[in-house]
Amino acid sequence: MTLRRILTVDADMAVLKQVSTPVETVDDDLRVLMDDMLETMYAAPGIGLAAIQIGVAKRVIVMDLAKTDEPPAPRYFINPEILWASEDTGPWEEGCLSVPDIYEDVDRPLEVRLRYLDYNGNLVEEDADELYAVCIQHEMDHLNGVLFIDHLSRLKRERAVSKVKKAARADA
Repeated sequence: MTLRRILTVDADMAVLKQVSTPVETVDDDLRVLMDDMLETMYAAPGIGLAAIQIGVAKRVIVMDLAKTDEPPAPRYFINPEILWASEDTGPWEEGCLSVPDIYEDVDRPLEVRLRYLDYNGNLVEEDADELYAVCIQHEMDHLNGVLFIDHLSRLKRERAVSKVKKAARADA
């Protein structure tokens, strides 16, 4: 497995805004990509990562919502789609590995039904709620070129990008 560089809004906005293409075949090359994504996500550390965040414009997500005192519970989502979303929405504080150290509340549906292919290419349909529902929606936004800061007011979005740019300059 290989750690990949996570793209950030200060230097890689054009790539992050790309719409990812569907995966045609679940094969060993795709599984290597997902394993690399998972290792990269854990090292960051984060709870979800879309392939576009490492510069690969494929409809692939990895996620692990296990708490720190629980064993790892990696999840893989290939070509995910939301089949249904509840009308009930609520704010959740979100952050993003591509927008480091920025956290803001985003209103999202509290429950969704989704369909995707798993690590082995099996078709899965399931319901998600709470953190799982929020995280899958956040990561699926990435597949469509949408960042969580795009759900914020223009002022908050600009402020967030400015903070990330300033932090990047300080690190350079």
